[in-house]
Amino acid sequence: MSAALKLLAIALVGALFGIGLVIAQMVDPAKVLAFLDPLGGWDPSLALVMGGGLVVTLLAFPLILRRGAPLLETRFHLPEKRTVDGSLLGGAILFGLGWGLAGYCPGPALTALGFGWTEPWLFVAAMAAGSWLAGYPAKGRAVAPPLPAATVDG
Repeated sequence: MSAALKLLAIALVGALFGIGLVIAQMVDPAKVLAFLDPLGGWDPSLALVMGGGLVVTLLAFPLILRRGAPLLETRFHLPEKRTVDGSLLGGAILFGLGWGLAGYCPGPALTALGFGWTEPWLFVAAMAAGSWLAGYPAKGRAVAPPLPAATVDG
């Protein structure tokens, strides 16, 4: 498979994902924040978007994994880690805080860059800084000791 064909497929899938985010209004922080505020003017419509994605994933994933490999790769790249640890919990908390405070998560924020709004640029800059800081301990500079891991499998 040529590198150009892979890049084209990545661009097309990314564009399709971005169009879906725009249609679902996930790029509108006010819509997202209304969904996250069940005690205020709650807007449950994004639950339908998430539920639709979950149903498609639950149905399609087993069928796709029956293939020997993806169409444009030699193997599937699935998570190998099966434990919940401090890094996962900390990342989930930071993700939730960022989503709840700003109304953006990474995909919609990157998509919203094309609308010319200031807020997604600030969010993406903060996200890039956070990603850089998250890589900082990997260079041998410990920030905090890891928390004990708990298995998900039981």
